[in-house]
Parts: sequence; structure tokens; C-alpha cells
Amino acid sequence: MFRRDRALGNAGVRPKQATGTSADGNINLLLDRWVIPVLDTRHHAVIVAVLTLAVAPLWLKPAVAQPSIVNTEVSGTGFRITLSDGSVTQGTSLAGAVLVFDIDGKPVRVRIAAITPDQNDKALLLHDLRVDGTDAPLCRPDPDGKQLGFPLAGRTAPDGRFVEAGPGVFELVCTSGAQGKCVRFGYHPWESAPDGRPMRDYFDACVRMLRADYCGDGHGWTRDGTFVDIWDDHGIQKTDATSNPTLTFEAGWRPDGAICVAHTRIPENITLDRLKALCPRLAIVPSCDETSARAAGALLFNRSR
Repeated sequence: MFRRDRALGNAGVRPKQATGTSADGNINLLLDRWVIPVLDTRHHAVIVAVLTLAVAPLWLKPAVAQPSIVNTEVSGTGFRITLSDGSVTQGTSLAGAVLVFDIDGKPVRVRIAAITPDQNDKALLLHDLRVDGTDAPLCRPDPDGKQLGFPLAGRTAPDGRFVEAGPGVFELVCTSGAQGKCVRFGYHPWESAPDGRPMRDYFDACVRMLRADYCGDGHGWTRDGTFVDIWDDHGIQKTDATSNPTLTFEAGWRPDGAICVAHTRIPENITLDRLKALCPRLAIVPSCDETSARAAGALLFNRSR
């Protein structure tokens, strides 16, 4: 269905919003993953302390020492924190907590102002993340005007793939960015797809599509506010083919980028001839449409103007 992203693009069917993507697909200040004003590149986050926790008022008593964190996990889109006293706090129970994140050696205090289930997918928890002391949101507004995010276990590789990582390693993604959108589209990277394939493959293909990262090298060629229509063969996302006849088939997508391209999304950014010169593999499929893309192994498909 139609999407338009601010910065980068139905499990039942989840409603699509009109979607577009960032021109370069890179992560900068307050875009789609964890960012604070002093950081301007990709960073991983680790929780190293809990300063206050709304569900544990005894911590606020001077005579009681605050327990330390012994384990931090991310399950789905929620935190699960185990403390040295054996207690576990997770999910919506962490609303109101002030956490200290170690990001590349720099301590950052973050307040979780609220945690609410996604109205379109109750399994997803959306976090209102604020810089403690300033109350500044960590995320830019998404197409609904909300500035929300959530943790995602794993890390982003230099080429843009989201890969598994060690225990406690996660990134914070925002609903305004490609990664956050693709999770909300139903491509949950921690699950398996109906065909048994890791859903992470569909997630990566979705992120490539939203960013128009044709070559799969982490470089996007889209423009903010561009409409796209995305679908897959499992019905997680379904095409709106009859709703907007001005959109035509653009490309088939897999985790490492486009498998073939019928036309580029923004010709002013890159033409099809130049794209094929940069990525010779895109010239292997002589005529690109849904049928040929599927035969070549595409997982997702999209249309654009």
C-alpha cells in the first residue's frame, strides 16, 4: 500500500501511510536510529545504569542502595532489565524510568516518558524517548506527527544490513525512519516469515526499498516525501494497484538491494543507465517487472512515479 517517509517507506493488513525516504539513506541527527545532539553517525547503545524507576519507589530511599544492572535484553521492541537483587523490569513497566546509555563511551541520560502499544500492532511497544534534563525528543516527527522510537536487538552493518549481535547490543530506531517503518509494516526481524525464511531478510529488503538503496551499499537515491507502494507474496503488505494508476513498477528487492529496476525513483538523483553502470548486476535481468523480479528471487516489490 502507499507510503511516504519523512526521512528514508498490513499482518492483518497493517495500514500503510504514504511513504518516502531520505536521499542518501544515511543516519544523521534525530533520524531513524539512536541519535543525540553530540553524535552524528551510527552508534550502538548499552544500558549501564537505572537512575530512577517508577515501579520501584524503594530505590528512592537514601537507606536503600540502588541495585545494579546484571543483564539487559531487548525482546521484540521492548526492554527487559534484570537487576542485581534478582528483580526483572520489562515492557511498559519501564515507563518513567531514567536510563543511562553508554554510547561510544559517552554516558547519556534518557527518560522514557511513556510506552504504549502500537495501535496497528499491539505486539510493538512505542517509546517516547527524551533527553533527560531538556525533555527534547530523540526522534523527528513521523508522518503522523509523533516522535517515538523503540529498541531493536542487533546492529547495522556498514552496508546497511541489520545483523545479529552479541547479548545486550541493540540500536534505538525511530518511527520516522526506514527501520522503524519496516518493523511497523510487519517485517519483524526477530521472527520467521511464513515461508520459514528469517523475517530479517524481508526487513532488510524493505529498508533497501524505502531508501532506494538499489546497489545494497548503504547509499540511498530517494527524496523526502516520495510516494511508494510496497507489497510481498505473503500479504504482510498488499499493493494498492488500483488506487493510483500514476504509479508504475519500480523494482524487486532482496536483502542486498534491488534485484532488477524498471525505472529509478528520482531520475534527477540517478538515471537508470547510470545506475546499471554503477551496479552491473542490475543489467542481468533485461526486462524488469513483477514476474521477472520474482523469478530472480525478489522478496518485496514496489511501485513509484
